[in-house]
Amino acid sequence: MNAELRRREAYGKPIEIGSDVWVGAGALILPGVRVGSRAVIGVGSVVTRDVPDEVFAAANPCRVIREISE
Repeated sequence: MNAELRRREAYGKPIEIGSDVWVGAGALILPGVRVGSRAVIGVGSVVTRDVPDEVFAAANPCRVIREISE
């Protein structure tokens, strides 16, 4: 609960977002997560795990709904 201690010891983790990714409004991507290229994240989703390339993922917690195909 000590603010000074939290500032010294708390470390954020980077997130990685691939190219051509669409992230819906209000979606949260948590630290340490990778979102693959050409993925679509649904509105209001909470992304807690890595999302593969070319999929539509949504929900809370976010999960793959389907693959994106032409």
